[in-house]
Amino acid sequence: MNILIVGSGGREHALAWKISRSPLLTRLVCAPGNPGMAALAETRAVGATDVDGLLALSVEIKADLVVIGPETAIEAGVADRLAEAGIPCFGPNRKAGQLESSKAFAKTFAARHGLPSGRFAVFETVGPAELYLKSLQAPFVIKADGLAAGKGVVIAPDRAVAVAAIGDILGGRFGSAGARVVIEEFLEGEIASQFAFCDGRTHLLFGGAQDHKRAYDNDEGPNTGGMGAYAPAPILSPTMVAQADRTLISPTFSGIAAEGAPYRGVLFCEMMVTAEGPKLVEFNVRFGDPECQVLMLRLESDLVPYLLAVATGGLAALPPPIWRDAAAICVVLAAEGYPGTPTTGVEITGLDADFGADVVVFHASTTRRDDGALISSGGRVLNVCALAPTLAEARGRAYAAIDRIEFPGGFCRRDIGARAMAV
Repeated sequence: MNILIVGSGGREHALAWKISRSPLLTRLVCAPGNPGMAALAETRAVGATDVDGLLALSVEIKADLVVIGPETAIEAGVADRLAEAGIPCFGPNRKAGQLESSKAFAKTFAARHGLPSGRFAVFETVGPAELYLKSLQAPFVIKADGLAAGKGVVIAPDRAVAVAAIGDILGGRFGSAGARVVIEEFLEGEIASQFAFCDGRTHLLFGGAQDHKRAYDNDEGPNTGGMGAYAPAPILSPTMVAQADRTLISPTFSGIAAEGAPYRGVLFCEMMVTAEGPKLVEFNVRFGDPECQVLMLRLESDLVPYLLAVATGGLAALPPPIWRDAAAICVVLAAEGYPGTPTTGVEITGLDADFGADVVVFHASTTRRDDGALISSGGRVLNVCALAPTLAEARGRAYAAIDRIEFPGGFCRRDIGARAMAV
């Protein structure tokens, strides 16, 4: 099979790493890819939102399957254009993608279909938004409506911070993504990520993990796109996963199909496990990042048959995936300044060290300088991942590898997985 992966981050590197091991693979191309992906596949300088360029590339390489990594490609309509050309695509169309690209759409969708979630309201002007805060108790959840790379969410501990966040969002901090603000009730509990595949008719649960959103240890600092993840997560017991499937995931697939957009891809249901059961926090219409990395490490089954089945409607014929009886962890190495304005162009060395067979470093925001040196090119730069019989062992291996990487100014959280180890 000829497979094209769309994207250039750590999630896409993890997908390329797993797909490259499939006996079904003939040719793997990544667009635009990154230096880490270049060691596994061909890379082409076609952007993830370049719909025409990606269609042309798919035709050129005679792609049997296109795998969409980032949400921006889904919002741009890459899947829609490929469907028109008859090219199998793993990733939902733009209409179904509104489950992530518009938090207002997702919340009103949840209300229409009876999905358990917190109270909310959507506003386009500051005055009514500030007035709505009086109906809720602190802390407040303030969200930009559109895509903001995981940074458009503020958990405001008091009204003053909430008002400032509303002003930032509606004042243009996130551009068009902040044309509307969504204010939500704060849910008490433990957050977790559950994934599921759907081919438009049939759905299949596909693993879970826990992420660490805050920038610094002990869940302090601003929200980020994710500073680390681990799997399996103790909170995602078989009973809890079954309940989430029944009350959140299955109704979402049936509901979006009833609204004229059968879902084809992976749904990432971020939920709060509360005393009343799982409640929706938000949807993502692609693999999580960095959750994808730990899922790929733990996945024993060949990923490619599942991706193809999702794209072509054959999921019902496949068995549930097989997972390794092991723990996986991903620790994000971020650039100085992240999640604000990161310092870029910093040279990174030490990646050629022997970290051990069960340690993998995925590139998230790197590029090559003219002299061949590897340099940082964004906020979340490297994903240092490890697999081991226990989470404690995996954690030790990941941090040992991090300590051997030279990345001036780079930082990471040192408590990834600590919550699970305390259980």
